Amino acid sequence: MNTEHVAAFCLSLPGAREDYKWGGVRVFSIAETKMFAVMGLTGNDLAFKVGPDLFLGYVDRPGIRPAPYRARAHWITLTHPYAMSDNELRDLLTRSHQLVVSKLPKRRQVALKL
Repeated sequence: MNTEHVAAFCLSLPGAREDYKWGGVRVFSIAETKMFAVMGLTGNDLAFKVGPDLFLGYVDRPGIRPAPYRARAHWITLTHPYAMSDNELRDLLTRSHQLVVSKLPKRRQVALKL
C-alpha cells in the first residue's frame, strides 16, 4: 500500500477524521482527539497502536520499531515501504481503531464498532 491508500483506508473507518499537527504530521483520530494512526507528511513513516500482547513480536521484525514517545502505550512505527502485506496492515489499522474505540465511553462506542 502506498501512503495515499493508507490514508484513504484510515478515513474509511467509522468516525475517522484527519488533522495536520506538529508541523507536518497527518493524524487520524476518532472522537475529535483520540489518535489511532499517525503518518509523516512526506509519507515516510506510519505509526499506530497494537495490542500489548503483540507489541514485542512486531518490534522484533525488520522495518518495525517502537514509536517514539508512544511506545509505552504500545505504538509501533513502520517505515515506507511497509514491512508487511497490505492485508496485515489493514487488519492492524482496523485493530488500532478498535483499541481506541474501546477506551471511549460506552454510549460513543456503539456507532464506532465495526
